[in-house]
Amino acid sequence: MRYIYLANGRVSTEILRWLIEHGQNPAGIVVHPHGKDKYRDELIAMSRLSPADVLEGPKLATQEGIDWVSARKPEWLVSISFGYILKPVVLAVPTKGAINLHPALLPYNRGAYPNVWSIVDRTPAGVTLHFIDPGVDTGDIIAQRAVPVEATDTGATLYARLEEASVTLFQETWPVLLAGSFQRKSQQPDGTFHRVSDVEQIDRIDPNQHVRAGDLLDIIRARTFPPYKGAYLDLPGRRVYLRLELTEENK
Repeated sequence: MRYIYLANGRVSTEILRWLIEHGQNPAGIVVHPHGKDKYRDELIAMSRLSPADVLEGPKLATQEGIDWVSARKPEWLVSISFGYILKPVVLAVPTKGAINLHPALLPYNRGAYPNVWSIVDRTPAGVTLHFIDPGVDTGDIIAQRAVPVEATDTGATLYARLEEASVTLFQETWPVLLAGSFQRKSQQPDGTFHRVSDVEQIDRIDPNQHVRAGDLLDIIRARTFPPYKGAYLDLPGRRVYLRLELTEENK
């Protein structure tokens, strides 16, 4: 199995380690540039690839990047927490396809911050392995796993469970991909989509605005994700950030 690994973040390191342990070494790896990267050095070291077999994400939009991908003759492109949109000319290179692991139960919460919007919009949460097409998280579904949203969840705790489910789903589904025994499922046209900037619309809390208490609590807990700042109040001469601590006890 020849694949190019497009990666960023902790989940991508766990999955790459698992692939290598099972004898599946990448033919190349694409990482985020310095300053926009998470676990870049760990991914490169783990891959044991030469510098010539490592590419930075923005170069995929150039002829140099297209040639680099083509030269490695991949069967698959495997995208894990990778933050760059792939052009159709790149998607056409792998002989079997390009796949992405998205921490949402598609078609809900395409795009950014699925953990936040599953709480704020009360949409189903989960993880999905899907084919990449020219849209954003709109390709055919290969496999999914639902993750319940608990009353005590914050953005951070839900994110952690989505990460865990992502690794498990990939490990369960990869052998199916190798065997070619999977079925593609088209996504329904409904669902939801959010951009990175959409959280700006909910982060500023107006203390004079009348809102349902549950909606306000959902925003604050969804944006509770230390060390990120999250929701806030603008007061005279200062800004106050809000975090919610949730505990439960048996009645």
